[in-house]
Amino acid sequence: MKPTRLFDILDEISEKYEKPDFFAKRDGEGWIKYSIQDYVNYSHILASAFLELGFQKGDKIATIMRNRPAWNFLDMGIMLAGMIHVPVYPTLNPEEYKYILNHCDCKCIIFGIESIYKRVAPILPDIEKKPMTYAIDQINGVNSWDDLIELGKNNREKWKPVIAENKRTISTDDIATIIYTSGTTGKSKGVMLSHGNICNNFMPIVEDHQLLDYHAKMLSFLPLCHVYERTVNYHYQYMGVSHYYAGSLASIAKDMHDMHADGFCAVPRVFEMMYDKIQGAGKNLKGIKKAIYYWAFNFATKFDYYNNNPFYLLRYNVADRLVYSKWRETLGGHEMTVVSGGSSIPDKVIRLFTAAKVRVYEGYGLTETSPVISVGNPKKKILKIGCVGEILRGIDFKLAEDGEILTKGPCLMKGYYKDEAYTKEVIDEDGWFHTGDIGTLVEGRYLKITDRKKEIFKLSLGKYIAPQVVESKLRESIFIDNVMVIGENEKFASAIIVPEFTKFENYFKQHKIKIPETREAMIKLPEFEKIMQQEVAIVNKTLADHEQIKRFRVIPETWTVGGELSQTMKLKRKFITQKYENICREIYNYDKKENA
Repeated sequence: MKPTRLFDILDEISEKYEKPDFFAKRDGEGWIKYSIQDYVNYSHILASAFLELGFQKGDKIATIMRNRPAWNFLDMGIMLAGMIHVPVYPTLNPEEYKYILNHCDCKCIIFGIESIYKRVAPILPDIEKKPMTYAIDQINGVNSWDDLIELGKNNREKWKPVIAENKRTISTDDIATIIYTSGTTGKSKGVMLSHGNICNNFMPIVEDHQLLDYHAKMLSFLPLCHVYERTVNYHYQYMGVSHYYAGSLASIAKDMHDMHADGFCAVPRVFEMMYDKIQGAGKNLKGIKKAIYYWAFNFATKFDYYNNNPFYLLRYNVADRLVYSKWRETLGGHEMTVVSGGSSIPDKVIRLFTAAKVRVYEGYGLTETSPVISVGNPKKKILKIGCVGEILRGIDFKLAEDGEILTKGPCLMKGYYKDEAYTKEVIDEDGWFHTGDIGTLVEGRYLKITDRKKEIFKLSLGKYIAPQVVESKLRESIFIDNVMVIGENEKFASAIIVPEFTKFENYFKQHKIKIPETREAMIKLPEFEKIMQQEVAIVNKTLADHEQIKRFRVIPETWTVGGELSQTMKLKRKFITQKYENICREIYNYDKKENA
């Protein structure tokens, strides 16, 4: 039976599968595992607890925690009780927490660990609804998770009829969750998604795209409070696939190896970091081993998935036997199905992972669309590099005259919570949601994203710049960690560049150049400046004249999530522009203009 409410997944999987490791959480060198029956039981226990605490249908319960099985137990428990789950990122600043928790009318907050609680605690007195607080880990002054579970167990029979009634009466159109977009500008918006929105999004992927089955195990490390990871999580739940939650971003490779992963979801930055590690792994090899490694590496960066020439396949098989199989072994030894979303990945990165049989399928969507609008299709074995797949079945799609992507259908949100005016701004009178992204259809089938409509800017000469395209090319350099292109209403485009300092340190060691004690001193070295000039010049050769970076400034800092980057690692352009206002003014000689 197809699920029409998210908690329908529980009945489906408990009838179809038996699995002792449906969820798992890293615990030191091992894993704490939970079965499907554990999942069902904890979900009903928590639903009973929330009802016993007096919460009513439609009340908002927030969770602020990293990925762990308890997140899933709470998610289903909240919805079974008829309440609305508001998952919140655990890395926000106090003002953002204050805004979200007040805006959503939060009645209860469930924390994960003490450090997250301490981040939120200072603003709790300012939350209007005075929410109850619980914590999974033991925290002084906070109600215990164990007490919540005990409350639910003791009252499970009492609330069993109410939960059964909820399962009969909660509609596919009822709101299941409010997800606050992390946003790159302004205050977060509360996106209201119904049970049907999300079910209608993941089921076409299950039916039309999926090769994996209940034997598979997926590693999860992107935040479950983000709709991308969350919807994929439901998708794999429905198929009986196991979910292993990574210990941290730093432990991803070890976690994959230990649990023999069959796949994962990531954003492009994760793949780029993995690519850099693979590239650097051969530097300490000697002689013929080093030559073979980098021959295979370079072959992989140009790998042609569709080339069936026997001589080409022979070379590929040799490279796979000698090198790529070793890469897979460090990640658990299995071929993998991997999905990427958020922004584009450099072609060479996708080709390299595909050569290693870690096949990357790009997708595209927004929180407001639950989220998938288009995605690559493993079942069809079509890998259209540079595109984000075909439009998902059931999605109404069209391109506006200016190329903006418009969509509507059963996956489109119910609207923004408490913001009918902005809802009407983005959803027109005919029901089309205006994504703000510019795209085109390649071969009439495959969606290609070219830029963000609001991020395209015009030079004073009248020429338009699509900054993401230029930034993506610059980030392909091993010496560039991140970059933002600027120049709106100016004569030429410029860039603020964050270097990949470890690459420079390795370069200086190899060339016996003394490494300065500070990053500030490093970026002033003539050798440093020469390399950066060369890297920008290489990219400029691939750009139209008006797109070329005429000036750039290197900063001795690293951009981080919660600071210069959104929770999905996108540039917070407004924040960055304000932070580096003096650099921007200096690039364009503002002081000289003003004093002239």
